[in-house]
Amino acid sequence: MTSTAVSKGSFQPDSDVHITFEDQQKINKFARLNARVEEYRDELKSKQTQLKNLEDACEELMLLDEDDCPNLPYLSGETFVYYNLETAQNNLEELKKSVEKEMKEIETKIADISSTMSDLKTHLYAKFGNNINLEAED
Repeated sequence: MTSTAVSKGSFQPDSDVHITFEDQQKINKFARLNARVEEYRDELKSKQTQLKNLEDACEELMLLDEDDCPNLPYLSGETFVYYNLETAQNNLEELKKSVEKEMKEIETKIADISSTMSDLKTHLYAKFGNNINLEAED
C-alpha cells in the first residue's frame, strides 16, 4: 500500500519511536494527573457556585429589618434552626470564609499538579515530538 492510498487520518507507526517502560509510566502518570486536575476544576466550579449563593444570601439578609423578622430559618444539615438576624449573618460570613479557604486549597493543588504535568509534558514532547498529543480536547 502506498502513502497515497493511506487515508489522511489513519495511524502510521513510526519505526524510529520506541516507547520504554519508563516512558509509558510517565504517560500514564500524566493521564492520571490530568484526570485529577479535571476533578479539582469541577470541585472548584461547585465551590464558586456555593460562594455566590452565600454572597447572595448575605445581601438578602442586609435588606431585612430585625423587627420584621426576629427569627430566620437557617438550614443546618437536613434541619432548619432558627437564628436571630445577627447570628445568621455571622454564620454566613463564617461559611463564606470556609468556602474561600477551600477554594484556595483547591487552586493550590491544581497549580502543583499543573507544574508536575508541565514537566512531564516537556519530557514527553522532547522524546516523542509530534508523535504524542498531550493537549486537552475542548
